Amino acid sequence: MGRRTTGSGGSGASPASVAAPRGRFPAVRVRVALAAAAMGTTAALTAPSATAAGTADGPGYAFDDNVRSVPAATSEAGAALLEPGRTYRSTLPAGAEAHYRLVLDADSNTYVSVTAVPAPDAEVTAVEGIKVTVRDAEGSTCSSDSTTFGAGRSPHPVAAWGAREAGGSRCQDAGTYYVVVERAGTRDSVSGDWDLELAAVEEPDLTGPAATKAPQSWNSATPEPPADEPVGRSGGAGFSTAAAVRQGVWGTDIQPGQTLFYEVPVDWGQQLYATAELGRADEGAGYVVGALDLSLYNPVRGPVEDAGVGYDGKPRSAALDPLPPVAHVNRHSFTRRVAGMRFAGSYYLVVHLSADVAEEFGEGPFGLTLRVAVTGTPQEGPDYAGQPVPEDLFEVAGGAPGGGPGGSGPGGAAGGDTAMTALAVGGIGAGTVILVGLGVWTAAARRRGGLVR
Repeated sequence: MGRRTTGSGGSGASPASVAAPRGRFPAVRVRVALAAAAMGTTAALTAPSATAAGTADGPGYAFDDNVRSVPAATSEAGAALLEPGRTYRSTLPAGAEAHYRLVLDADSNTYVSVTAVPAPDAEVTAVEGIKVTVRDAEGSTCSSDSTTFGAGRSPHPVAAWGAREAGGSRCQDAGTYYVVVERAGTRDSVSGDWDLELAAVEEPDLTGPAATKAPQSWNSATPEPPADEPVGRSGGAGFSTAAAVRQGVWGTDIQPGQTLFYEVPVDWGQQLYATAELGRADEGAGYVVGALDLSLYNPVRGPVEDAGVGYDGKPRSAALDPLPPVAHVNRHSFTRRVAGMRFAGSYYLVVHLSADVAEEFGEGPFGLTLRVAVTGTPQEGPDYAGQPVPEDLFEVAGGAPGGGPGGSGPGGAAGGDTAMTALAVGGIGAGTVILVGLGVWTAAARRRGGLVR
């Protein structure tokens, strides 16, 4: 959803410890031919009419149906209270900060994700974006994270997160904390006010001592992606309306300037792989920088990884780099895409098609194929001392369309990993993953699209 940069004044467990700039990319005009039977299963998710800035049928963002409106205070005085388990809607004025308040205990981890929603016709720059900082009552920084729109300069929802995490060297006392939201890159924005969606959640402490070192090795090979015919699956227009998918191949249409949201259940010990594909254009010529963007967010809407490609009218693919198995201990990594894989639950795949694609290749819609694979045997989760808020936050929901491990949908052969058997074992040292035996999936994406980072 944009380029991400971070910084932290907190411990290594902070979201800010997984910092890295991110790139953007171009798109393709294409129409995916779905089999008649697959088309019969198409399920379009629409946004709640009372709170939606847009729907899955066009550019815009669907806010949570139960969203509460709160004012954006210009200072800590008068900052509105954010309660874990609730979602809020607010506004970030151009050239100003927005302040919110948290009241926290001394033992739990609290995360706040902020999604910025500029108008679809807003003018944004590559370095402009959203920045989220959590501070204690004395003004010390607990964490800081930012995401920008990137080289595509296409206005679309971008999210960043902040945290107060227990067990670190600062921000450990119970009491009042503040969430400060501002624009990254510049305060002299010409893009007007931005809508905000804020989601606060709470993760309980563990019952006993836990490991404090991130895993040093894990399977970092890229498997062969599912090769089934796409099943029609329209994307949602926001986190709360994300379309549920599992392992398989999913197809839909996407318009220039549109952002589609999908959620994938990933359990403790499992790994997620995903690629987004746009095909050959029917008309037009040229090149669009930052056209197709695939981003991954964890269950608390924290940015994890992103990939993208430029578009010159030929088929293009954007594939996420290999991610570690979901584990509580991942939070101790200083690598963004490792530290972000710290929770089980619903992970979000977010696909954006640059508005500039329309100038070179027409208004579309364009065909989109999303290939998703989840490998590994689910494991027991950490021994939490209490319940998260909301309670089902780290649960893997059943009943999602398609086949997961052992399922019967696309890519879901019995045994779960039939399509994923060609895995090699890689290792990581000093936080750097050594990629072993990269398969056609990632190789093709980079060969075709020239991944920009």
